[in-house]
Amino acid sequence: MNIGKASLATGVSAKMIRYYETVGLIRPSERTESNYRDFSERDLNDLRFIRRARSLGFSVEEIGRLLSLWRDRNRPSREVKAMAEKHVADLDARIKEMQAMADALRDLSHCCAGDDRPDCPILSDLAGSPAAASQGDTP
Repeated sequence: MNIGKASLATGVSAKMIRYYETVGLIRPSERTESNYRDFSERDLNDLRFIRRARSLGFSVEEIGRLLSLWRDRNRPSREVKAMAEKHVADLDARIKEMQAMADALRDLSHCCAGDDRPDCPILSDLAGSPAAASQGDTP
């Protein structure tokens, strides 16, 4: 199967397939006599695995480790679970950070009149001091 068909079959763009091949996440595909990539069913399964792992936010490095564990039928599942739990903890921390950012912007937006006056608590906060923003100073 050529790269275009592999892309359609897996939902991974041709550009990303080439990238994954370049960084060693997938093995180099076989080539036809005319030097086109020729993807096997195993390659397609790997690409589907990668697409799903990426959709869950795993990094390329983490996916490489997960692929390695997936292929090792003698692996202990505790390694996979530990990776998943660490990833969940990282996601939870990022969610808290993003929620704090949203709360701060919501509060700042609430304090801004949004009218024709130049006073803006949002810009004041971004500048680090109300005086600098109200005077139009820049760092």
